[in-house]
Amino acid sequence: MSKILDILGSKYPIIQGPIGELNDPKMVAAVSEAGSFGMLALGSVHDPETVKRWIAQIQDMTDKPFGANLMVAMNPNNEAILEVLAEGGVRAVTTSAGGPKRIYPKIRELGMKGLHVSLAASFAQKAAEAEVDGVVVSGMESGGLRSLGPESTNLILIPLVCDMIDLPVVAAGGIIDRRGYRAVMALGAQGVQIGTAFLASEESPATKEWKEAIIGCGDAETALMPRGRMTYRAIINAKMATLLASGADITEEYRAGSAGGTFGAGQGSALIEKIKPVKDIIEEMVS
Repeated sequence: MSKILDILGSKYPIIQGPIGELNDPKMVAAVSEAGSFGMLALGSVHDPETVKRWIAQIQDMTDKPFGANLMVAMNPNNEAILEVLAEGGVRAVTTSAGGPKRIYPKIRELGMKGLHVSLAASFAQKAAEAEVDGVVVSGMESGGLRSLGPESTNLILIPLVCDMIDLPVVAAGGIIDRRGYRAVMALGAQGVQIGTAFLASEESPATKEWKEAIIGCGDAETALMPRGRMTYRAIINAKMATLLASGADITEEYRAGSAGGTFGAGQGSALIEKIKPVKDIIEEMVS
């Protein structure tokens, strides 16, 4: 566990999942202040001045470390943003949605550390070959962006990757409480990345309706929705449930606009029973 803590600099090996809707300095500061690693999601943020402003706001609320996620293939301003992050004292980032080779020379030049998000063991292997500092392995339970192909659960993916590469591995997907935290550590992970649980926290800027949808989500009540050349996991709403009952292909109906608005979330939503402060979520997890 010490390697991942050396990279993050936080008290606990817990990273805030990079969700665009959680780009609230108060949220990031709350996660970091509670001992974990707050994270800005900068995949679609192209303005370095916006990033500079957020960094200053976070640092007004906490002196604890925090980082950011960069989507490699989706943001042409990544290098400029990395420079702003480094100038602001950010020492570690995660990268995703694209091969790491193109961005890690810049990360190393700035003296930063980077963890690359991988949805499959083969991608984790390629990330290791690109000399990243660690990998975030995201099993099919996760919310957020997913691939179009078959995927493995963390029960398979974490030990598989840990056996393949000699780098710190962070587990993402389905980790809601101390049971999931302990489970992925037993599988070989040195840390965890938490998205859905923080999305439903008191400090989360997500809407009341979104949080209520997570609280009300039961077993097998999420599905993958199309998003360009990828998919993303969302809670099955009433319209989607009706379409499923009729035998319709909900991905096609979604493309046609018939599935209605959706709330993104991971399969771990089924384990969340109430909205809690970030600090309580973290302390229960590491207890």
